[in-house]
Amino acid sequence: ASFRRCSAFVSPAVYERPVCSVYFGGGTPSVLPPEGIQRILDTVRARFSVQPDAEVTLEANPTLPQREAFFAAVAAAGVNRVSIGLQSAVDAERRALGRRGTAADVSAAVQAAKCAGITDISLDLMLGIPGQTEDSLQTSLEFALSLSPTHLSVYLLKIEPGTVFERRRETLDLPDEDAAADLYLYACRFLEEKGMRHYEISNFCFDDFTGAHNLRYWLGGDYIGIGPAAHSCYNGRRFYFGRDTAAFIAGGPPVDDGAGGDPDERFLLAMRTDTGVDVASFFPSPPKKTFFDRAEDYIRLGLMRRQGSVITLTDRGFLVSNTIISALMAGF
Repeated sequence: ASFRRCSAFVSPAVYERPVCSVYFGGGTPSVLPPEGIQRILDTVRARFSVQPDAEVTLEANPTLPQREAFFAAVAAAGVNRVSIGLQSAVDAERRALGRRGTAADVSAAVQAAKCAGITDISLDLMLGIPGQTEDSLQTSLEFALSLSPTHLSVYLLKIEPGTVFERRRETLDLPDEDAAADLYLYACRFLEEKGMRHYEISNFCFDDFTGAHNLRYWLGGDYIGIGPAAHSCYNGRRFYFGRDTAAFIAGGPPVDDGAGGDPDERFLLAMRTDTGVDVASFFPSPPKKTFFDRAEDYIRLGLMRRQGSVITLTDRGFLVSNTIISALMAGF
C-alpha cells in the first residue's frame, strides 16, 4: 500500500526490473521485531523481481536485547548483511556522542550476527568526535579490524541544525577543520595499509565487499525509498516522503522533488568513488582542453590522478571534492 502511493512517479514496469539490494536503514530499524522484518521482505519478494543474490542489509543497534535470537531470526528472513554503529571503541567518546552501550556491546553484536550466519558485516566509525586524537582513533580502528568486518564506513562528524550537539557546540572539545582533516587522512592511510580498498569518500572494504546499495546512489542507478523522510530517484525524477511519521501512516503521498540524474549530478556522484570518471565516454563530445588543464592543476597538487582519460580524486582530494568538482564542471 505504501509503494502504491508512488504510482505518480513509477510505472507498473518497475515490478519487472531486477532488484539487486534491499536496505533497512535510517533511524534504527532493528527496533522492529524480526517478524516485522520478515513480513516486509516477504512483501518485497512477492511484488518485485528480487535477485537470488540480492544484498539485504539491516542497520542494527549493538545494544538490542536477545541479540542471538534476533540475528538468527532476521538471517532466516533473508538478511545477509548488517551495519552496526561502533562510532568509537573509546567509551568516553561514545558517551560524548550520546551513544548507549560500550565497545564490548558492539563486539557481542558482531559475534551474534556471525553465529547466525551473517558474515558480511559493516561497522560505522566517526571522526572529529569531541576529545578525539590520533591515538584514540587508532584504538578505534584497531578494535574495528579485530572484529573482522568486511566493510567500514568512516564519517566526519557533521553537526546538524536543531540538534543537541548544535546547542552545545560552544562547550564541546571539537577538533578544528585542519585537525579533523588530519584524522581523516590518518584513517585512510591506516586502513589502506591494512588492505582495505577506499572505494568511496567515506567507505572502505575488503575484497569485493562494496556496499551494493549505496553504490547505486553514487553510480547513478534508480532507487526507491519507502517510509518517513525516505527519498527516491527513478527514471530521472526525485520524490520523497515527509518526515512526519503520523502523516506517512495516515497515507500521505510522496512529494515531487524535481528532476534527478542529470550529467552534472552523475559526474559529482561518480567522482566520490575510486573509479572516478572516464571523461572520454562521459561527455557526448570531446571536452574542451581546458577541462584537462584544470585537472592537471589538481594533479600537481596531489588532489587528483589521471590515467588516460580517467580522472579520480586522491584521499586529500576527497576532503575538498565539492570545490574541485565545481571547478572542473564550470562551463560544461
